[in-house]
Amino acid sequence: MNADIGLGAESVIKALQSKPGSRVGELSVLTFRKECMKGLAAMVKKVQEKSPLKCPVVRHIACLDPTNMSRDPEWCIGKMKSVIQRFLEDKQLAGGVSAGDVIVLQFQRFLSVEGRGEGFLSFQPFEQWLDVFLHEALSTYPELRRFCQSLLLLSYGQATVERGFSVNKEVETVNLLEESLEAQRLICDQVSICGGVLKVPLAKELLASAAFARSWYRFYLDQQQKKRQSATQSLKRRAVEDELEQLKKKRKILKEVCGVLQKDADQLAEQAEGKAGSLMAQLLTKSNTLRRRHKEKRIELEQTEKEWDSKANELRHMP
Repeated sequence: MNADIGLGAESVIKALQSKPGSRVGELSVLTFRKECMKGLAAMVKKVQEKSPLKCPVVRHIACLDPTNMSRDPEWCIGKMKSVIQRFLEDKQLAGGVSAGDVIVLQFQRFLSVEGRGEGFLSFQPFEQWLDVFLHEALSTYPELRRFCQSLLLLSYGQATVERGFSVNKEVETVNLLEESLEAQRLICDQVSICGGVLKVPLAKELLASAAFARSWYRFYLDQQQKKRQSATQSLKRRAVEDELEQLKKKRKILKEVCGVLQKDADQLAEQAEGKAGSLMAQLLTKSNTLRRRHKEKRIELEQTEKEWDSKANELRHMP
């Protein structure tokens, strides 16, 4: 078996074989190498199963590689047609077949000498981002540029999302505010893009931001305090408004009750005028009882109106 198990493993095997009375023979070494081959084959199989290259669209978008465009334009056109055909089958292409024909036509023009001019021959793979280069190169082909944006935005895995969760776990601390977590994630992402802490460019903007960090933090605390005060005032104002609404309903009910009691008392008094004896006395007693209740409700109404006026005045003077 020609599996490369590494210099460390080779050294350990030789050391074991050289020991007096060692039971590690050629058969044991051969068995070990076979097991290494099985493990390697299992890992390669797992990588192939999870690889996005299983998806035809991923393989076909190699037509957007400027190297392939320059070397074999016809091959790129064929792959672009295959991608568009897949989009049409899945009903993911706005505009349907006519839009697909326009995209293919623009892609052919872009690959032609007349269409590209300097074109993708000026692409520097280690100095330029492919999406930035295509965005500028395809500026005169709007439909093709939008379709390329859709292709480059496709996600064929969730490794990036899972790495984001891992970063969140690393930067997360007890009682960490949402704004602090977002800020730390932005810092981690920027450091990752730059290739490490020591490779972050110390631009003037960054230095100025660091110099005024304390001032901005104090400004942030002042803003938060103002927001809390505003929220407290809003709650107080809402409470006063609710009380006014309740007092308004109570005042309306008391006015209606007072009116009914006054009317009933007057009616009983009028009925008593035409009666005599005990019946007249009963009617007058009921009338006087209603008048006393009317007087009590009237006092309660006056107190409610005074309380309503006080709350209304308090609301007018609230900030």
